[in-house]
Amino acid sequence: MKLIPLGTSGLSVPAVAVGCMRLAALDDARAETFVQRALELGANFFDHADIYGGGESERRFAKAVHMSPAVREKLILQSKCGIRPGRYDFSKEHILASVDGILERLQTDYLDVLLLHRPDMLVEPEEVAEAFEILKSNGKVRHFGVSNMNPMQIELLKKYLPVPIVANQLQLSIAHAEMMTAGIHVNMTDAGSVDHDGSVLDYCRLHDITVQPWSPFQYGFFEGVFIGSDKYPALNAKLTEIAAKYGVSETTVAAAWLLRHPAKLQPVCGTTNPQRLAECVAACDVTLTREEWYELYLSAGNILP
Repeated sequence: MKLIPLGTSGLSVPAVAVGCMRLAALDDARAETFVQRALELGANFFDHADIYGGGESERRFAKAVHMSPAVREKLILQSKCGIRPGRYDFSKEHILASVDGILERLQTDYLDVLLLHRPDMLVEPEEVAEAFEILKSNGKVRHFGVSNMNPMQIELLKKYLPVPIVANQLQLSIAHAEMMTAGIHVNMTDAGSVDHDGSVLDYCRLHDITVQPWSPFQYGFFEGVFIGSDKYPALNAKLTEIAAKYGVSETTVAAAWLLRHPAKLQPVCGTTNPQRLAECVAACDVTLTREEWYELYLSAGNILP
């Protein structure tokens, strides 16, 4: 497994993270098979959130991995909090209570990384800072990050936080590449020039914040997977062509497209299929050429000015 630095945390982490959102849908036997296969592949970075399966995904993971102190030492665990029914909540009380619940469900004393899950418009950054300081000082969380935040939202938090932001989880794929497209269409007046995210990709690179692409094989907002979709015939033809060249699957090529970017992205692969996860991990051994990267970008319907 290829390793990359996680922001300024000092951690070397797998270049492909295992997303556990759908783990609750598996029975115990299938969950154990999947988690154990991930570990065999060297994919020991597991991404959770307190809302996944209403907390059941975390419980199912702890059972599947046979959590113990010896097992815990081999894992890198990340979870997220802040989403509640009908609202977001970054209050000190909710963050602290959420982490306690996460730790109980995962059967561990600490998280390697805690992310704030989507921006809370009522955030009081001083409260977040107090919560993070408590969690850091009592050993419950070692590193902190955010999810779906733009540069100014991160800057607001950083003004008060006693710890660095090491990761920002953002939706990104060949078919959902607006944060890249805006950087290509600078000084243009077409639709691609609209910067929806405040140059968040460049910002994270400048500040050593690891971008973790979520839904790396989807288009739209959970509208579907582009691999094999009749909505993307040109993209799938190009994926198949390049996959044949390297002797890998289309999934591997799609993941390799993200890994080719010099920002050292860490895609979060949400599959619960052991074979599909192996195909994601195989992307670590494929380095696309510059020409192939742009061919894939264009075949998804993106344009160059």
